[in-house]
Amino acid sequence: MNKIYVFSGLGVDQRVFKNIDFYGLDINHIEWIKPEPNEPLTHYAKRIAENRIEPQSILMGLSFGGMLSVEISKLIPVEKIILIASAKTKNELPHGFLMKCLLKLRKLIPERKLTRPNAIADWFFGVKTKPEKQLLSDILKDTDPGFFKWAINEIINWQNVTMPVNSIHIHGNKDRILPIKNVKADYVIDGGGHFMTVSKAKEIGQIIRTLV
Repeated sequence: MNKIYVFSGLGVDQRVFKNIDFYGLDINHIEWIKPEPNEPLTHYAKRIAENRIEPQSILMGLSFGGMLSVEISKLIPVEKIILIASAKTKNELPHGFLMKCLLKLRKLIPERKLTRPNAIADWFFGVKTKPEKQLLSDILKDTDPGFFKWAINEIINWQNVTMPVNSIHIHGNKDRILPIKNVKADYVIDGGGHFMTVSKAKEIGQIIRTLV
């Protein structure tokens, strides 16, 4: 059985996968490490991959974690990449209004305020129920603001145009952070937002099992 290395998204951790049934799979959640000053994502990916990722494994990345998976796949041979609510190249990232918001977040908002729970974050992530809002709130409170700001910068400046080999893309048609109109998805989750690993966990879990 292939090892499956799972990368969480920007501002979230492995708790966003807690509703997905991974029973029987060789799941390895990879924790984010502290980025070096002005470190590009390509270099960060190399540090993550070294001594942590075995060749011919499966990479599973959510959101920013998917972008990291793409960069790691350029460094070591992998069996496949499963992208969830993510982007394969810079062309699948949003432009216009959302990118302007990210730029403002990076430049204007103090780091200590970036990860405070708020109604805007709830809307962008597509959380609706009280448990979902509480989970997102708890995760944001535990997120390092310095890492959050660094990651926003790397998303804005991501230059990858190479389509990853053996990639499978799962995306929600209600994703407000990475709108599906920019994405070529292999599986579309009806009603799925950016928090769909929580809200649509059963459906996503079933798809994952057909892929691994």
